Amino acid sequence: MRFIIAIIDFLLYSNLWIACAAAAMAVQTQFLLMGSVQPTPLLGFIFFATLLLYALHRIIGLQKAGPFQSHGRYKVIAQFKRHISFYAAVSAVGAVICFLQLTRPLQLATILPALAALGYVLPFWGGRRLRDLNYVKVFLIAIAWAWITVYLPAREFGMGWNIPMYAMVLERAFFVFAITLPFDIRDLEIDRFNGVRTIPARWGLRAAKLLSLACLLAMLALAWLNFHIDVYNPGHFRALALSALITYALVAAAGRVQHDYYYTGVLDGMMVLQFALVWIMR
Repeated sequence: MRFIIAIIDFLLYSNLWIACAAAAMAVQTQFLLMGSVQPTPLLGFIFFATLLLYALHRIIGLQKAGPFQSHGRYKVIAQFKRHISFYAAVSAVGAVICFLQLTRPLQLATILPALAALGYVLPFWGGRRLRDLNYVKVFLIAIAWAWITVYLPAREFGMGWNIPMYAMVLERAFFVFAITLPFDIRDLEIDRFNGVRTIPARWGLRAAKLLSLACLLAMLALAWLNFHIDVYNPGHFRALALSALITYALVAAAGRVQHDYYYTGVLDGMMVLQFALVWIMR
C-alpha cells in the first residue's frame, strides 16, 4: 500500500500528471481539428512548460501555506521540495529546447500566455501573484489553458481564426473553468488565510457548483455547434457529452470529499479522460 501511495504522490506532486493532462488536451485539439495526431516540438514545449510552471507553483505556494504546511498535500510537497526543484530545472531545459524548435510566429504566440502563467506563480506585485488577486485565479487558468491547448496547436498547423476555432477555444475554456472551481472549494481555508476572495467564498458552494454546471452546458452547446457544422463526428460529440456528465458528478461531490487525490488526481484527470473518450469513441 505504501508503494502505491508513493507512486501516486510521485505522479501528482512531481507534476507529471498535470503535464500529461496539458499534452493530452493539445493532442485532442490536433485530433479534432486536423484529424490526425503528430508528435511536434509544441507538444514537448507544452509538456515541459507545464511541468516547470506547476513545479514553481508548488514551491512558491508552499511559502504561502503558513500553518497548513504540516497537513495534506503541503506536507508531501515540503518533504519533496528538493526533488520538485530538480524537476523544475530539468523541465526548464526541455522547455527551452522545444521552444527553440518552434517557428517564429509560434514562439511569439506563446509569449502572452507564458507571461500570464509566470505572473500566476511568481510574486511580482509586492509579494502577490495573479492567483492571489480576488476572483482572478479561475478565469486566468481557463483562458490560459484554452489558448495553450487549442489556439497554439491549431496555429502550429497553419489554421487561422474561424468558427470551429472560436467554438473550440470557448469550449475548452468553459471545461477548464468547470473543473477549476472545485479547487477553489478545496482551497477555501488557505485562501481565507491569505485574504483571497474566490467565487465559492463569496457566493457559496451551491452557487459555485451551479456555475460549474452552467459552464459544462455551455461547453456542450459549443461542441454541438462544431458537430452541427461537421467538424466533430457523432462519436466526438458523445465523448465530450459523456466527459461533461462525469465531470459534473465529480464537481457535485466537491467539498464533501476532502482528500487532495480527488482534486489533483481525479478532477485534473478529467482532461486525460476526455481525450481518451474522444479517441476511443471516434
